[in-house]
Amino acid sequence: MFDRLSSLVIALTLVAVAAIFAGLAGGDALSITLLAAAGAAAAAIVHAAVPGPPPNFDGGTGVPEPEAPPPSLLRHPDFARWADQEREPLIGTADNVVTIANDAAVRLLGRHIVGADIRTAIRHPAATEGLAAADGASPPPPIDLVDFPRSGQRWTLRIAELSRGDRIIFLSDRSAIDAADRMRSDFVANASHELRTPLAAILGYVETLHDLTGETDVPTRRRFLSIIEREARRMQQLVIDLLSISRVEADRFRRPTTPVDLAAIVRTTIAQLQDSEEARPKDIVALPGDTAVPVLGDEAQLAQLVHNIISNALKYGRAGTPVTVELIPEDADRVRLSVSDEGDGIAPDHLPRLTERFYRVDEARSRSVGGTGLGLAIVKHIAERHRGQLDIASEPGKGTRVSVVFPLAA
Repeated sequence: MFDRLSSLVIALTLVAVAAIFAGLAGGDALSITLLAAAGAAAAAIVHAAVPGPPPNFDGGTGVPEPEAPPPSLLRHPDFARWADQEREPLIGTADNVVTIANDAAVRLLGRHIVGADIRTAIRHPAATEGLAAADGASPPPPIDLVDFPRSGQRWTLRIAELSRGDRIIFLSDRSAIDAADRMRSDFVANASHELRTPLAAILGYVETLHDLTGETDVPTRRRFLSIIEREARRMQQLVIDLLSISRVEADRFRRPTTPVDLAAIVRTTIAQLQDSEEARPKDIVALPGDTAVPVLGDEAQLAQLVHNIISNALKYGRAGTPVTVELIPEDADRVRLSVSDEGDGIAPDHLPRLTERFYRVDEARSRSVGGTGLGLAIVKHIAERHRGQLDIASEPGKGTRVSVVFPLAA
């Protein structure tokens, strides 16, 4: 194969040779034929040197097809399958139109969001502003959706930019984390307050004692010392309860595996309360029965649970009225521990909060009887660890019943 320049030189040479032969022959028919043949050969050589069109792969026009754009991730069937396996809401958009929403997103926002504009599908001012501001050039920061979808809840919105204007939007529920943070900060604040109050009283009375002199101050000194002792014991009980609830929370994911007799634990705890300095020990009416009640449990924690429930009934029930302790078969697989008093009762709006740490219906009365505000919180955590169901029922003016249903050991 010749290049263009070589082909042109050869073609001109052939034409020149043909012209010389035609001139020597006197212009007869043979010379004209040779000249025509030389010209045709020259044209063919030049034509062969011209580069042809690029290879044709479509069997048609010889013009190559344009390169196909990459397929959209959102339209891949495996993407939809993966999206539905995600527990948190996930939304895919193309040019701000929702093209795919997993089951969690449909439950949160409704099925109507598919085909809608994402800026109206998520009805929150921060979401609308953040989605409009995202330009695709850099990863946008997470967007906090406060009071979404209901008051008191908080979600986080994250945007993943894809090619051709496609986006994946992730929604994460942060409500439980926020509630845990608030609970932790409230716990620290309440614990500090509960410790600071008796400590301030102790320090105040100690300073006063330093200023007392002479035999005439002996009765006052004894009264102050009794107050100091009471406040110190209150602080001691608070520290014990704080350590108890900490230990119970540390063990909450470890199910007990040791068989224990719940009836024996109840009888032992009642005997200890009756022998202690607790008020109203004779008001306890024990009906645990003589039959063993086997459950899988931690004996020390179950004893603490029984002690806390009965102590609460003794503290807040009316003097001279019975505090009834029963073990009642719930069905073939469960047993109910029930403690009832005939006190003033509790208003319905307080019942859901009784197991919160440091929550008190009557704060002044609770402190006067030595309550720390942690007794029922400890009961709740111990019951949960033992797969028990705690129930508190009360009627103002008639009394309160606290019960826990435990599964029996197989």
